[in-house]
Amino acid sequence: MTSASDRPAQSRVEIVALLDRHGLRPRKRLGQHFLADPNIVERIVRLAELSPGDRVLEVGAGTGTLTRALAATGATVVAYEVDAGLRPVLEETLSDCDVDLRFEDVTRVDLPVDPTEGPWTLVANLPYNVGTSLVLDLLRSAPPIERFVVMVQSEVGDRLAATPGSKTYGLPSVVAQLHADVKAGFRVPPQVFFPAPDVDSLVVVLERRQAPPRTEAAIEMAAAAFNQRRKMLRRSLVPVLVDPEAVLEAAGIDPTSRAEELAPGDYLRLAEAVA
Repeated sequence: MTSASDRPAQSRVEIVALLDRHGLRPRKRLGQHFLADPNIVERIVRLAELSPGDRVLEVGAGTGTLTRALAATGATVVAYEVDAGLRPVLEETLSDCDVDLRFEDVTRVDLPVDPTEGPWTLVANLPYNVGTSLVLDLLRSAPPIERFVVMVQSEVGDRLAATPGSKTYGLPSVVAQLHADVKAGFRVPPQVFFPAPDVDSLVVVLERRQAPPRTEAAIEMAAAAFNQRRKMLRRSLVPVLVDPEAVLEAAGIDPTSRAEELAPGDYLRLAEAVA
């Protein structure tokens, strides 16, 4: 039998033929853009730094090309795919792989990431319509996932890694960076997908670290500030603070500053000043 490691990742021609065999087409509503470049697949897996026995969660198995490469590392792979119509495709491409394949919406289930079993790595080519929310939700709610290697819309990846004062810096930057060290991996052009999206993609690596005690309070402050980002903080924080100016001064922050000028650590200082 041919093993997962013996069969290369799928090319564009192979993906088109695979879908045609099963009478399928990519579904725009689900944001389906299937990765069709073996070199990109290899680079993603290399960034994941997997070893035999590691636990991997994949979101969006698609046609199974990345799933196969993850299984070939010897890791334990749990792969989610929301489109049950892809079942015959994945049964064909993963027939020789030891993969726990689940046709479920990952945003609506309890993930099998038992902390007593050790850490998990999430590796995914995420649909554009759920990329930001899923990553931020899992950072806040699934501590056993210690490493994220995700391909997202380039703009989304830039936001996650953005620094204070930049045009892309916002609430997603604060949330991500309070929970993890965020690093941009590499950019991916549209032509390596079928069908090609309208924008570039970016592979981002997030390494979880222990979130400080008042992280959720800090996120609440940041959410209020960015909700009215054109206003000075002494005004934008009125919905969440009784006396914003006093709290800002206690935290050593200029009350005339605006949301994008504060680093994630500054929002923590605010939360601690309130406490």
